[in-house]
Amino acid sequence: MVNSPIVHTTICAISTPYGSGGIAVIRVSGESAIGIVDTLFRGRKPLLEAKAYTVHYGEIVKDEEVLDQVLVSVFRAPHSFTGEDVVEIACHGSMYIQQTLLQWLVDAGCQLAKAGEFTQRAFLNGKMDLTEAEAVDDIIAAQTKAEKDLALTQLRGGISSELASLRERLLTITSLIELELDFADHEELEFADRSQLHELAREIDTTITQLVTSFKTGNAIKQGIPVAIIGAPNVGKSTLLNALLGEERAIVSDIQGTTRDTVEDTLILGGMLFRFIDTAGMRETQDTIENMGIQRSRQAAQRAMVIIHLLDATHPVDTLAELEGLEDKKIIHVYNKADLLGERAPHDASVIGDPTKAIRLLGDKARISISAKQGDISALKQLLLDYAREQYDLRNAVTISSTRHYEALLKAQAAIQRVTDGLAMQLSGEFLSMDLQDCLAALGEITGQITSQEVLNNIFSKFCIGK
Repeated sequence: MVNSPIVHTTICAISTPYGSGGIAVIRVSGESAIGIVDTLFRGRKPLLEAKAYTVHYGEIVKDEEVLDQVLVSVFRAPHSFTGEDVVEIACHGSMYIQQTLLQWLVDAGCQLAKAGEFTQRAFLNGKMDLTEAEAVDDIIAAQTKAEKDLALTQLRGGISSELASLRERLLTITSLIELELDFADHEELEFADRSQLHELAREIDTTITQLVTSFKTGNAIKQGIPVAIIGAPNVGKSTLLNALLGEERAIVSDIQGTTRDTVEDTLILGGMLFRFIDTAGMRETQDTIENMGIQRSRQAAQRAMVIIHLLDATHPVDTLAELEGLEDKKIIHVYNKADLLGERAPHDASVIGDPTKAIRLLGDKARISISAKQGDISALKQLLLDYAREQYDLRNAVTISSTRHYEALLKAQAAIQRVTDGLAMQLSGEFLSMDLQDCLAALGEITGQITSQEVLNNIFSKFCIGK
């Protein structure tokens, strides 16, 4: 779909959060925005005479009734957020003032804006592509510094630039293949070296694969880095979760099997969101319900990116079996109850269970001692934060965080892989051309170059009104 601007209608909405406050902002956008607001504004000079990027003090008046003293900012098309004439009215945050001003604007010719309509107009007027438009909503919804940084990178065109480069290289291949098809009767003409085209397609495939892989990072930043706390019963897993969260989130008891299901909660550390999962204690049991909890715990550990392997420093036991299948995870071995050891050092991991297995499973992993009961967990928090900063450095790589982008990239990946295979098998240009077009279409879905109205409506309906 080619972007086509919305015309003739002027919209208005409250752009600040709902409710009373010190200041509220009413936004108006459209070809009649300045003229409509001017009918209600009384200042030193008419707003219709105002220059772009100027702020004006005055009163909102209707039929000689003064509603409020306001500051009015004027932005003229096309150099505004929406690409249209835009007026922003900063008034006092009284609900009565906000609602009355909206009513007066509607009476003067405005329409109430739909959710995300201002940003949608910016997209349709070519002020931003769809990835940048979605980043606006992500910035508003950001709960952590990492989320904000990721969204800001996308708003600045990080994804757009990467996809533009991909499309340019794809168009190079497509053009040469199309030329071959157009001049198929002239066998003496050669427009492209197939081996060079094959190498270029492989490079594109690699780039798309990297973007697909980055979704795991982007999703972890938005949803929280999953951290599973595993260990034998009564080693202090629930106590540790409570200490991390700073509240009694999980039930703590000396009775084995108290935690029979996973308990989850989130915590922000150093601008990163972590999602902690307290699991049932790993042990052999005949209790059906407890066994179900243990199975869920193993599944949670498989999904986690970080494993906190909690051990009782006072009672070394063979708990290595619970680490089977998790060797590829970031594992931190934590010896709890260190406060009970006095002057003694925590038991060395090598004496737990089979030494050979211990060396393989524990040898190069981080090991620290804590007292979850006393809240002495600063070292553990620092280890988690160090890992997050190392693993999720967003400064040098484009990262995908949207499921919509991820699904489109999977389609592009499949299409370019068919192109790569087709070039290797010397397939005719007709087949290659179709796959290349599929790849281009999938990438175009991400930026909005090829997007249905239904998709657009679904995206912008998730925005807040006033943005």
